[in-house]
Amino acid sequence: MIAPRLKITIMVDNQAGDGLAAEHGLSLWIDAGATRIVFDTGQGAALAGNAGKLGIGLEQADILVLSHGHYDHTGGIPLVLQSARKTQLYCHAGVVQPRYAMRNGTAKTIRMPRDSMAAIDKLPEENLHWTSRARLVARGIGLTGPIPRETDYEDPGGPFFLDRQGRRADPIDDDLALWMPTAQGLVVCVGCCHAGIVNTLNHVFRLSGTNRLRALIGGFHLLDAGEERLEQTVAALRSCAPELVVPCHCTGEKAMQMLTSALDNRVVPGRAGAGYEF
Repeated sequence: MIAPRLKITIMVDNQAGDGLAAEHGLSLWIDAGATRIVFDTGQGAALAGNAGKLGIGLEQADILVLSHGHYDHTGGIPLVLQSARKTQLYCHAGVVQPRYAMRNGTAKTIRMPRDSMAAIDKLPEENLHWTSRARLVARGIGLTGPIPRETDYEDPGGPFFLDRQGRRADPIDDDLALWMPTAQGLVVCVGCCHAGIVNTLNHVFRLSGTNRLRALIGGFHLLDAGEERLEQTVAALRSCAPELVVPCHCTGEKAMQMLTSALDNRVVPGRAGAGYEF
């Protein structure tokens, strides 16, 4: 099933267009004609103002998808669920667990905010879809479910743990991505891609039955990636021959430069306010 019309607008990103708020986070508005999706919600502070200035009515959202449970993707959940009371929420059950990032021996909590968890708790049971496998969330719109970790050079992208002591590594198994077929190929939306870009795309290609990539949009979490991972990731993306790559949020400047060098004008850095039509 190919979407007859697809428009994706970046509502929240680390970079922002004129008159919009920038924030360390990500949120996309996906308009597929009959279905409107909010993909992640940023930290929460920038979402309402940016959506309003972009002419996006959050009350029209049919579906809310959470790519994973970090604070910078889940802070705007209460706003979305209060605005669109019939919204169907899709996420992995792991989004609500405690999680930490370890920096210089100090643990910083990066879990979903408590008011976001409370908003999820208030959802009617029929509106909440815990996702542990690949599925369609609407006609022609697929959600990956947990992504197999197959490459030997990709990792979650940082010192992430499930406890303050740093004893239990967090593989971020709740990492999910959206994919949508168009006449020109697949459009894939990722939150932070903690499963790895290559693992994610390989899984999407298997699920969709095609490896023709029209566009890849979202955070690639290559900020702390080593040289080998960057080189192999860029080489794999080049072999996919995407028509458009939109790195956002946590991609990192070095990765952005390498991608641009390899893919030239097919790489367009993301920012809040940018829109793409397919």
